[in-house]
Amino acid sequence: MSWTLQSCCDTREIIFLCCYGGYALFTLLFEKTSLLKPMRLLGTFIHEMGHASACWMTGGSVKKIEVYNNEGGVTGYTGGVRFIVIPAGYVGCAFWGGCFVALSGHRIGATVVASIITAALLVSLCYKPNTVVVVITLFFSAINLTLLFIEWYVFHPILEFVALFYGVFIGWHAVRDIYDDLIVRTAEGSDAVACHQLIPCCMPRCVGVQFWLVAFAFQIAGLYFALVWLTSQ
Repeated sequence: MSWTLQSCCDTREIIFLCCYGGYALFTLLFEKTSLLKPMRLLGTFIHEMGHASACWMTGGSVKKIEVYNNEGGVTGYTGGVRFIVIPAGYVGCAFWGGCFVALSGHRIGATVVASIITAALLVSLCYKPNTVVVVITLFFSAINLTLLFIEWYVFHPILEFVALFYGVFIGWHAVRDIYDDLIVRTAEGSDAVACHQLIPCCMPRCVGVQFWLVAFAFQIAGLYFALVWLTSQ
């Protein structure tokens, strides 16, 4: 692999960068419209699954995963290391956005992206899902499974473009969410306030700025690794 990107950028990489830029602009301009509400609900789901994953990894137990029509959500859990579980919502959403971007430059990587999202949605059905979680599970699972079939048996490439859109939208959705919810304002009960309660010397807006910078870093890292993978093919 060319970690220095010395062989970048030929036609394939230029198309990838143009798609990334177009998706990012589209997301920033139209994220709040009704057209992209299913994607915003998916972003909320990944936020909640970030809390759940951190809980599982630190020995806790997840009781429920819910997403609401107003684009809020809640993960009920017991145990686990709260210092890790609490930041894992916003940070986890940004992390997965970066990972999906990194994997989207290759057919196998894009297949992994669709499989991860579908598996996470299906797993959530085991944890007292509300109606919205069931609906987005059925919706995105059907889309992903259909695209997987088309990609491998009908037409290639298509899944790479969809995986890149997932990564760009989820990553930039996390950036905007952090800015709106933790920096511009500090909502009572937010993850930033919870972090402040654990570490009183770190004010909620300071926590928000840290999350924001991390979210940017994950998108940059995802873009870099995607280009490394592309130039090595």
